[in-house]
Amino acid sequence: MILCAGEALIDMLPRQTVEGGSAFAPHAGGSVFNTAIALGRLDRPVQFFSGLSTDLFGEILRAELVASKVDHTPANLTDRPTTLAFVTLTDGHASYAFYDENTAGRMITPQDLPPVAADAIFFGGISLVVEPCAAAYQALMLREAPTSVTMIDPNIRPGFITDEPAYRARLAAMFAVADIIKTSDEDLAWITGGTDANALFEGTSVQVILLTKGAEGVTVLTRDGAVDVPAVRAKVVDTVGAGDTFSAGFLAELDAQGLLNKATFDSATLENLSQAAAFGAKVAAITVSRAGANPPWASEL
Repeated sequence: MILCAGEALIDMLPRQTVEGGSAFAPHAGGSVFNTAIALGRLDRPVQFFSGLSTDLFGEILRAELVASKVDHTPANLTDRPTTLAFVTLTDGHASYAFYDENTAGRMITPQDLPPVAADAIFFGGISLVVEPCAAAYQALMLREAPTSVTMIDPNIRPGFITDEPAYRARLAAMFAVADIIKTSDEDLAWITGGTDANALFEGTSVQVILLTKGAEGVTVLTRDGAVDVPAVRAKVVDTVGAGDTFSAGFLAELDAQGLLNKATFDSATLENLSQAAAFGAKVAAITVSRAGANPPWASEL
């Protein structure tokens, strides 16, 4: 079982009315939510933990989880509103404006953490930025890291960060116990101030770093070496959900190889890891070829 722990929100995607005016259409989204959806569609056993609202947008999120075969029973249901993210696209690349005050996702606390029986847990996204939910996810990772393979993708949104020192301290604490870190080249520059992903190994128990570079593919790094995995060519409609789907593909393939648990993960070779990264690139290529975060089903591969 893979547990995805982090935000679920509604992406308000730009659309045009029949009269030619500008509008926004609601679509289920959120970085960690997208990863859970992609894992479910890839036929991997997956659960989702977050704060989910009972409002009309929360109904959209829960319905999408069910439709994509994601078990959301660990989630905390409240009547607080759902987080909204208004998306603008420039040459297919997304930027976001978040509305997140006092929302169901933001207001979960360490006291809301569920019991967990997962082989692997995925963390990331804007849920690691704001209190009190960020403290809850940090507590969950520190609690479960000794017995579950943990992966983190901070997916940094600089415009969403209000307390940079606290956020950096949280990332450092979570990186210290992580098994896998995924970062883009842009995120790496923000985190370390440089371009050498090996810096993320320092002072941590991290075994694998995934450095994604868009159309240039991904570099898989371990403490023993590195390998470059090319991107899969695709006609890009937009990049919404691309990195989230890559994460799901990577985890799904490791799970299919029987390597995604604490007993076996240490035996994963660079060949195993590069195969998983290649599968992640394959499923991400399908996601970018269509509008919004719409990961492929296993039957589409």
